[in-house]
Amino acid sequence: MPETNTALGHLRELPAHEITEEIEALVEELFKDALLMDADEELPLQVSYFDLGLTSLRLTRIRQQLEEMLDLSINTNVLFNEPTVQQLVFYLADLLAAPAPAPAGRPSP
Repeated sequence: MPETNTALGHLRELPAHEITEEIEALVEELFKDALLMDADEELPLQVSYFDLGLTSLRLTRIRQQLEEMLDLSINTNVLFNEPTVQQLVFYLADLLAAPAPAPAGRPSP
């Protein structure tokens, strides 16, 4: 399983294009691992998951890994609404670029 040393707080502080780059590297690593690809192999980012050879079970596992690594809750429907690696990267980058919600009971500034 790929490791990440990038803290969620650090990701949220990056400019949007850098968040996208960090997320793309992480997502690409997870997908290559699931597809048993070598690190130097090129992963087609605009090909659907199922055309890449992934199953629903493997997609669910990738989603769970991303949730743990990014401390996010990712709706399963996202995998079907964002059916390519590239679209998933943009979706996750948008989530991380959004302002963090204020803690419950405290008004946001």
